[in-house]
Amino acid sequence: MRDSGARETYKLQALDRAFSILDLLGESSIPMGLGEVADSLGLHKSTAHRFLMVLERHRMVDRTSSGKFRLGLRLFDYGNRAIDQYDLRDCAQRHLRKLVQEVEETAHLCVLENMHMVYIDKLEPERSVRMISRVGSTSPVHCTAVGKAILAAMTPEEANDVVKQLKLGKFTRKTLVTREALLQELPRTKRRGYAIDDEEREEGVRCVAVAILDGKESPVAAISISGPTFRMTAKKVTFFVEKLSACAQGIRKDMGYLPRKERSLKPASNA
Repeated sequence: MRDSGARETYKLQALDRAFSILDLLGESSIPMGLGEVADSLGLHKSTAHRFLMVLERHRMVDRTSSGKFRLGLRLFDYGNRAIDQYDLRDCAQRHLRKLVQEVEETAHLCVLENMHMVYIDKLEPERSVRMISRVGSTSPVHCTAVGKAILAAMTPEEANDVVKQLKLGKFTRKTLVTREALLQELPRTKRRGYAIDDEEREEGVRCVAVAILDGKESPVAAISISGPTFRMTAKKVTFFVEKLSACAQGIRKDMGYLPRKERSLKPASNA
């Protein structure tokens, strides 16, 4: 029995190490050498090499012509399949289509995952100026409207815990690059009911977002409208927020995320 237990423990540790390697390569903007992977994870080179070979065999990891390692395209396939199977995305589709028709700007549906915003859907109108985002890709939390919308919908303690772990990279002259500045913006965002990215991620692009809340009023996702600043003007923010809020409420209803008050008004069962 002890031998069986030891084998099970080893298998779990092996899985942990494999995922640690994938996480490490995913966080790196450039391919990494064997020595870099081993040193970063505190592994012997021989151990790191064995794991990388297995991951490469399964196309989870790809090796460049220089012998360095990066994430493999099989993960992209898995990511797309996961997004296709995501109930939230299915429920949101018709609401996002209506939103795009009404505002004639690009709409995004995002979730917070591993300290990044993940785009699980994106709809564009015909006239759209192309955004840098794509389904399955990630963006920082601190300089995106969807990220700030989710942070503002959290409790102060939850938001503070997340902000502590963020890497506050600078993308434009307007990017918030200190935790203090970001935390100060969250109460203002919560009071007005929407978040804004005013050219903080991409020059010439403005974005407005609201959070989608579950039945406990916790954020599960965020939706946004993005467009060029000459169309996404301050005068039109109220219009955009009105349409976003209606979209978020429609998604929330279809997902069964009824607010407490609405649940309490439901007729009791006769059973």
